[in-house]
Amino acid sequence: MENKKILLVEDNPDDEMLTVRALKKNHITNRIDVARDGQEAADYLFSDEFERGDLPALIILDIRLPKIDGLEVLRRIRANEKTKYIPVVMMTSSDHEEDILTSYGLGANSFIRKPIDFLRFVEVASNIGIYWLMINQAP
Repeated sequence: MENKKILLVEDNPDDEMLTVRALKKNHITNRIDVARDGQEAADYLFSDEFERGDLPALIILDIRLPKIDGLEVLRRIRANEKTKYIPVVMMTSSDHEEDILTSYGLGANSFIRKPIDFLRFVEVASNIGIYWLMINQAP
């Protein structure tokens, strides 16, 4: 499991720190690469330096991002042969029905509202890591 990278796409430094801390607290020791806006995420994912095996095994993607929003990043991920099967978990503070429907319509694997409470946040992050990196069988 440790060789499977995670790409966290999060523009809020506090949420970034909280997510990384929560994953590590739950013994998710995978490398976590961080993109702080949608353009940085796209540049990371679609760089010519990556081969399929070097790509992240999981993308945790916020919706509200500078430069390119998370929904457009998701659209690009699913449209690209190299990235279309990577599990994408939308983790956002949005609970708008339209965001949920659009995320799933664009191919998100999961939609999770960021918990406000730290202990709940740690639990959610742990469940994300355990399910998508250990239990789920990716193509």
